[in-house]
Amino acid sequence: MRFGVITGSGSYAWPHLEGAVHHTVRTEYGDVPVTEGRLAGAEVVQLSRHGTGHRRLSNHVEHRANLAALLAREVRAVVSFTVCGAVDPAAEPGSLVVFDDLYFPANRLPDGSPCTWFDTPGAAGRGHWIFDRPFSEPLRRALIDAAVGAGTPVRDGGTYGHVDGPRFNSRSEISALAAAGVTAVSQTAGPEVVLAGERELPLALVGYVTDYANGVAAEPEPVEALLARMEASTRAFAGLAEHALPGLEPPPAAGIVHRFGG
Repeated sequence: MRFGVITGSGSYAWPHLEGAVHHTVRTEYGDVPVTEGRLAGAEVVQLSRHGTGHRRLSNHVEHRANLAALLAREVRAVVSFTVCGAVDPAAEPGSLVVFDDLYFPANRLPDGSPCTWFDTPGAAGRGHWIFDRPFSEPLRRALIDAAVGAGTPVRDGGTYGHVDGPRFNSRSEISALAAAGVTAVSQTAGPEVVLAGERELPLALVGYVTDYANGVAAEPEPVEALLARMEASTRAFAGLAEHALPGLEPPPAAGIVHRFGG
């Protein structure tokens, strides 16, 4: 089984990939550099949202190109990794969150257009993604079990809050997100969840908490602490994938897409 792995800030290259090959996948939405290899026997297609040196800020990420590239490489499931800021004080820095819900009410891509593949009236296959929870539960369970087995602090469930970047959020904005039940926030994963869902591609989202969002802690930490945890996140994510993905059977997608016109 071939897995797609999307990595974020601090994780520009994926460690421990055997036989790694770098190439570019051309899609109608743009060209996407990927790295393909094996991770403890599992086939992996990895891409970095931001690119080497953080070339693309969150408002520059081409989400449809990224998902189209993974689909072109025939992945059967996707694990998306993101560093995030905790809105819930119980989500401690240095821990993982395997999210089970999504807060993304704007449903927009970085350019302001609707976050969907279905942008042409009358196109065959257009439809509505209908779900209870937006993430693949068997894939979530495999990731949680792997984290527990490795002794890594992990939270089973939580609401991912997608926020627009590149600036960070104000205290009042974080308070509003907390009132909506958001556990942690970052600036990139919301569109990935929706686009994968519309293509019935199983996806799980894992967050590594680097810090508390504005106003959550009594005093903000220095930026250096955030950067140190961001660097540590790559090792945590790689170890989790190495334990969770090998031997995993193709999981079901979350929900269904009610389609029109074929």
